[in-house]
Amino acid sequence: MTMLPDARSRLIAIVRERSYRYGTEITLASGRKSLFYFNMKPTMLHPDGARLIASLILDRLADDGVEADLIGGLEMGAVPLAAAVAAVSSLEGRPIGAFFVRKQAKEHGTKSLVEGLAAGETMAGKRVVIVEDVTTTGGSAIKAAEALKAEGAEIVRVVTVLDRQEGAEEAFAAAGLPFAAILKREDFRSEG
Repeated sequence: MTMLPDARSRLIAIVRERSYRYGTEITLASGRKSLFYFNMKPTMLHPDGARLIASLILDRLADDGVEADLIGGLEMGAVPLAAAVAAVSSLEGRPIGAFFVRKQAKEHGTKSLVEGLAAGETMAGKRVVIVEDVTTTGGSAIKAAEALKAEGAEIVRVVTVLDRQEGAEEAFAAAGLPFAAILKREDFRSEG
């Protein structure tokens, strides 16, 4: 099911309202300082925001001819994204399972680094899409990709909801990871 043409515009409006701030210097996860900041959690956890993000990710994968078994990424940002995509993918008849990669393996129970797989299931041979909420340098997604490749997964795409356009695209190219962004910093240029 392809989204209506205004889905992207509607998502931009939700991000502007709930997740975008400009004017106060903030330190990013990459260590860089910035006057503009995207905290995508309020958008990702909003009913329309979650649905729009999931549908736009699924449409982008379909438009690019990407077939995947699983979608997920590094905790915490990837968790609501992967869950939303899994739910919407089932409703739209193009199911993709969800998972997430822990920053550190559990020290108890299964001691798993990757969560979401059933007992006996592995990442070996799985076609995987890595998702991120905001991408600056690409370091988090590259870390997730390395962990997943070590488990035997094939990374078929990295998708971010918002690319800050600060080097991630080049970092992914250097790492051999195909990359797509649903939204880019340039979509918010009118405010700084």
